[in-house]
Amino acid sequence: MFRKLHVCNLFWMSLSAVQLYCVRSDFTSSFLLCFLCHSLKTMSKFTLFFDLFVLQISYSSTATILSDKDRFPALMRTVPNDDYQVKAMLKLLSDNHWNWVGMITTDGDYGRSALNSFASQAAQNGICLAFKEVLPDSVTNPNVNSSIHRAVQTIPNNMRAKVIVSFAKPVYMQRLFEELLRGPAKDRVWIASDGWSNAGNQMKHLDFASLGTVIGFIFKSGNILSFRQYLKEMNSSRGANSSKDTSMPFMQEYYQSVDRVSVTSVLLNHIHSAKVFSIQMAIGAISQAVAQLCSKGEDCKTPGAVKPWQLLCALQNTTFKKEGKQYRFDEYGDVNLGYDISIWSTTGGTIKSLNVVAEYHPQNNSIKQTSPEAKWQLSSVVSKCSNSCEPGEVKKTVEGQHTCCYECIACPENHYSNETGEPQVSYLSLSPARSTACQLKSQELLDWEDGFAIVLLTLAALGITMALAIAMLFLWQRNTPVVRAAGGPLCQVILFSLTGSFISVVFFVAPPSNITCKVRQVLFGLSFTLCVSCILVKSLKILLAFHFNPSVHRALRRLYKPYVIVVACMGLQVLECTLWLVLHSPRPRQSPGPTTVLAECDEGSYVAFGTMLAYIAFLALVCFGFAFKGQKLPESYNDAKFITFGMLIYLISWVIFIPVYITTSGKYLPAVEMVVILMSNYGILCCHFLPKCYIIVFKKEHNTKHTFLKHVYEYAQKSSCSVGGGSMYLDSEGKTNSQVFIISHAFIDLPSSTGNADQFTGTVNLESPIPASTKVQVVSTMNLESTISESTKEQMPEPKCLSRTLTI
Repeated sequence: MFRKLHVCNLFWMSLSAVQLYCVRSDFTSSFLLCFLCHSLKTMSKFTLFFDLFVLQISYSSTATILSDKDRFPALMRTVPNDDYQVKAMLKLLSDNHWNWVGMITTDGDYGRSALNSFASQAAQNGICLAFKEVLPDSVTNPNVNSSIHRAVQTIPNNMRAKVIVSFAKPVYMQRLFEELLRGPAKDRVWIASDGWSNAGNQMKHLDFASLGTVIGFIFKSGNILSFRQYLKEMNSSRGANSSKDTSMPFMQEYYQSVDRVSVTSVLLNHIHSAKVFSIQMAIGAISQAVAQLCSKGEDCKTPGAVKPWQLLCALQNTTFKKEGKQYRFDEYGDVNLGYDISIWSTTGGTIKSLNVVAEYHPQNNSIKQTSPEAKWQLSSVVSKCSNSCEPGEVKKTVEGQHTCCYECIACPENHYSNETGEPQVSYLSLSPARSTACQLKSQELLDWEDGFAIVLLTLAALGITMALAIAMLFLWQRNTPVVRAAGGPLCQVILFSLTGSFISVVFFVAPPSNITCKVRQVLFGLSFTLCVSCILVKSLKILLAFHFNPSVHRALRRLYKPYVIVVACMGLQVLECTLWLVLHSPRPRQSPGPTTVLAECDEGSYVAFGTMLAYIAFLALVCFGFAFKGQKLPESYNDAKFITFGMLIYLISWVIFIPVYITTSGKYLPAVEMVVILMSNYGILCCHFLPKCYIIVFKKEHNTKHTFLKHVYEYAQKSSCSVGGGSMYLDSEGKTNSQVFIISHAFIDLPSSTGNADQFTGTVNLESPIPASTKVQVVSTMNLESTISESTKEQMPEPKCLSRTLTI
């Protein structure tokens, strides 16, 4: 079938191995292929066949390095690599709580790779190496005896390391066991790699009752009845002389020189079922790959027609069956079936090394017990550097030592340990020193039942009620002079924003959550920004109405865009709050104390929190400045005075808030901000709206157009006397009761019969008399009209201190 055939350690014959090396036959074939055995031989043979790109399949080479497809592109194998064997060993150690182990390996690629892999993965699993002995790789090395002797001396010096992992060769382990029997270091658990786990018959003369227990990891095996039947048929003369055996002239020659019956008996008793199963899988995979190539029209009869790389590609994509199960090579060219775990047992002077007690499944890194006796046999073995700590104690490692070696000390306060001795931090629980359990600390927060919280929530509810009631009153009296002079629709917006600000106070109470922590600050920030923005528009309007400097007036008139100002001010705050919520939003936090846990909100970014408050304070300062300049206005237009007081209350409240908030801690910290928010809201509500509500409800005679005109007239008299010969030109010749004064640059809210709220008069220079029957009408640049009828002229008093008067 194949041009070259190489089979190593297929089976043992007469207590010695019969190895069939690569044999060149005289027949021709279409493929060039070689079967390889152990890792070292595999790597050496691969170097030989690399230039020829000979496809190689190994049935027992487990070195991890062979999975490197850059170095071994044409190598496949039907056994898992040693990395999975290391994982299986560590799983066995972890399941039995063995964390202090020794290791013996050889100084070669196979041994060094196993040592490095085991050491690194053991550290990740909390397993420490008590010692590691590296023996020469070659048995002919002159240092072999001294290395074995050193290992024998090391083992008794580590009495706590009851478990020893070995990746050494069988001959080394035999000599090691022979020397250990002469010394005190006995009764160990030996974990054997696949390299010597099935070499029990070589050591049957040893007393393993004294040496301890050997746990071996062997390759998965399957049904090999067909192979046994083949060996039995070879015993018959018909089988030996039949045409079936013409492909094995070596066996024909061998049977002619020995007793056929005895040889067959030895063969049947010394079959390595795992290796036979691996070889069968390799041959099955090749057969399936060749069949696929031939079925696709490839020329399988002409030598050299099918290239090795074509066979390699077919193997990599082939799914083959064995005993009803499907297998395929993984991306590294391996068939990973897992491992059988066996415990050596002595029966009648022989050692049974294939006594399977468990299975390792690499898919989920688990070990499945198949024999309950094994678990009982290993349960008494303790391999630890330090004994487990008692409940109420915690491990304390010494710097520079292994983490597996520690001393047990009493658990400090706020710590406890359970039965495993592992420390558990209990910052949110109450646990005195040397505790084995913990009690939850009481939670501290500003809740609904707190007396102070009840007072603040009552004030917030009262504020919401007042805001809604005033909004309804202003809506009912929306066409009256008082409401129009107060701002008209802007009042409804201000009251709406104050309602939102009062509602934000509610979110400062009760256990904090992600929602409440985010809503409370953002809701207050946006609501109060909207409120101050509307007040800013009112302040600018008042300043524009009564500012007599023409250049300043023109600048203010260009600046006065009410809706643009409100939207711009709100937009900046919305942007700032959005960035705050997206980048570093507020969140709930639990701060442990000695006996309690404080539930509070972490503001996330205090820079963002401060920026939000600083922006509102800036708008309030601008309002305060505009309003302060217009505080000496007519009595009906005294909003500037109330705006000044409202903004002053807000600024003083938040100036006091800053140091109090920084220096306060505990559950009443949210109450500090609640108090300041309520003070700010009530300051604006009382200063802006309560006086107007008083006029609407109790002083209805003041809520008329006549009263407002009278106040404007009186303000004009005072302004005229103070400015002397300013921008007013009035005739002083006629001083009768039918005199009307038109004020320069006056922004006056005079409700007319047509329902216009905003009245404006421009600069008027009157140098000639106007007929008495004429109505004076001046239209501003804002297209607002002011009309003063003759019916109101007779009610105005005679002017004083005027340089000129206008007679109508």
